[in-house]
Amino acid sequence: MLYKRIEDTLLPRGAQILLQTRPPRDAQPDGDLHIVDNGRINAQGYLNACTAYLKDFWHLDPQGVLAESSIGALPYDPAQVDKPSADAFAAQITQRFAAARKSRYRQPDAVETLPEGAIAVFLQGPSPHNLGHAHASVAQMLQAVALGAQGRPVLVKPHPLKQAMGIAQIAAAQRHGHALIATNANVHDILASAAVTVSINSAVALEGFQHGKPAILFGKSDFHHFVETVHRPADFPAALAAALTRQQDHARALYWYFGQHCLWLDAPDFTARLLATFARAGFDADHLGLAA
Repeated sequence: MLYKRIEDTLLPRGAQILLQTRPPRDAQPDGDLHIVDNGRINAQGYLNACTAYLKDFWHLDPQGVLAESSIGALPYDPAQVDKPSADAFAAQITQRFAAARKSRYRQPDAVETLPEGAIAVFLQGPSPHNLGHAHASVAQMLQAVALGAQGRPVLVKPHPLKQAMGIAQIAAAQRHGHALIATNANVHDILASAAVTVSINSAVALEGFQHGKPAILFGKSDFHHFVETVHRPADFPAALAAALTRQQDHARALYWYFGQHCLWLDAPDFTARLLATFARAGFDADHLGLAA
């Protein structure tokens, strides 16, 4: 959707746009501006693009996407985020996703009743481990959560695109005596009843903010500012205690991350934000030969 939007926005202004095969990771500057889908290229003239966790929000970033985006290095001070703007923005996306029970991947329509106050663990398949983002294996994470749950039920949801893998990982942990409850319920039903989310670095952590729920990650993220990060499985109990007691303005966090540092396709100033991103990469409207 981003690429179609860029074409619709810039072709009438004289942009020359070519669709090409993905360049190599060590691609070198060639005088053109390249947008690389799900890219990991850090070079002059290259921007990496990827859906930023929520539908219609995108990374368009010179460093990388998701856990590798440049947002991770930015300082976050909630006191500097305008509260009325944050509340209005958070209410809008909460209505769009949480209230509608919609997520990036299709969710069951049926409403399920789940244990209140549970720890909700969301599996992601092999991607975080393949990319070197995980601080623990799935087995280590599940064991740490089960042993440190402090009497809370532990719900575990497989990734919608990796159901078989997730079911097998849950079953393996159960065979080791860990009390885990497998569920395929709608993610928003889980979030509504849970006390906290746990994942390597899942989008569900940010979806949980729409429900006012804190998050714990077992991996690298570019939204570490708002979560507790576990670097060693033994640190989970302390992270759980911190997550459950941390004072967090989730509206400010959502607005700072998505509203101020991602490219939103529905933003009224989309074109200005797009051109500003290009300009920061060294390709302003004049350089691109765009008509006013």
